[in-house]
Amino acid sequence: MSLPAPDPDALAASSALHRLIGEEIEQQGGAIPFSRFMELALYAPRLGYYSGGAAKLGAEGDFTTAPEITPLFGQALAHVAAAIIAQSAPNIIEFGAGTGKLARDVLASLAAQGVQVTSYTIIDLSGELRARQQDLLRDFPMVAWADKLPEGFSGVVLANEVLDAMPVELVAKVPHGWRRRMVTLQDGAFAWLDVEADGALADQILRQVPDADSLPEGYVTEVHPVACGFMASLARLFEGGRGAAILIDYGFPAHEYYHPQRDTGTVMCHYRHHAHPEPFYLPGLQDITAHVDFTAMALAAQDAGLDVLAYMPQAAFLLAAGIGELLLQTDPADALRYLPQARALQKLVAPSEMGELFKVLAVGRGVSLPETIVRADRSYKL
Repeated sequence: MSLPAPDPDALAASSALHRLIGEEIEQQGGAIPFSRFMELALYAPRLGYYSGGAAKLGAEGDFTTAPEITPLFGQALAHVAAAIIAQSAPNIIEFGAGTGKLARDVLASLAAQGVQVTSYTIIDLSGELRARQQDLLRDFPMVAWADKLPEGFSGVVLANEVLDAMPVELVAKVPHGWRRRMVTLQDGAFAWLDVEADGALADQILRQVPDADSLPEGYVTEVHPVACGFMASLARLFEGGRGAAILIDYGFPAHEYYHPQRDTGTVMCHYRHHAHPEPFYLPGLQDITAHVDFTAMALAAQDAGLDVLAYMPQAAFLLAAGIGELLLQTDPADALRYLPQARALQKLVAPSEMGELFKVLAVGRGVSLPETIVRADRSYKL
């Protein structure tokens, strides 16, 4: 691969993480599940991609998210959040808040609508991003940071590009079933090792993969027990309360996710705005993600007692949330201000950009979504 070279300090940090993972592999008898490798690569204290100090977002980082593109994204979300707050409580929890721009845009838009938010809690494992959030949001006294969920909650939960960063299990089809893809060491380098799937993983495959037995030999894919567990934790969060969680990410319903032609899975890595499929490259310096199986997420939420309120592509959600009208608040004759916002909106909703690949799943208890969102619902496609 032809990718930018890291500076000496970054390379030293990656080497330290490589040694840390290698030590755990040896302690565990010579191999660890890919899910554990992904967890360490992303979240190992001080060395993992999200827990280390390197810039993640923007021109100096590795990728760009919707809130970084335009404030219209957060303003549209705020319209939906206001409707949920009116039925529950003026509280918001955001997971993985990035630079804090989504929080700023949502709070500013809600204030403009006359909605006063009592608490806005950010749960984020990235120390570097938390520092940026605290600087950007210093004028919003209702914002606080936490390391875990509260015992009970009423209000709105936001999670933009959070599910895709949760560790996944890699599995491979063999003639008589499925094998779990492990990570081992060969001459000091990470390498794959496939072992028999245990009962819990076999059950997860059966629950998540439609027609698993008919997929071809050699088929490699992911299942998502951690993300499914997160959906169950949202149900516990809303116990005794009312509200909704809006989850935005790239992915597919199960019948598209586990298509016979998608036979190498969806794991993808992002390094300085370059995408590639090699998760062992420079651990700690690159993001590792997998697409989201939205059918599995909806079923996990439903099984835990939440209602599936809506599911649709990002374009349909944003348009139903009024993003087009928000754009028109800028005079089209003012080309210097209007055209950049129009181009940003196009990136968010165009099928060839983020409009179709990104999906929105809303789950909750005791609330309903605005009628414009309900009319755009495509949860029947799950």
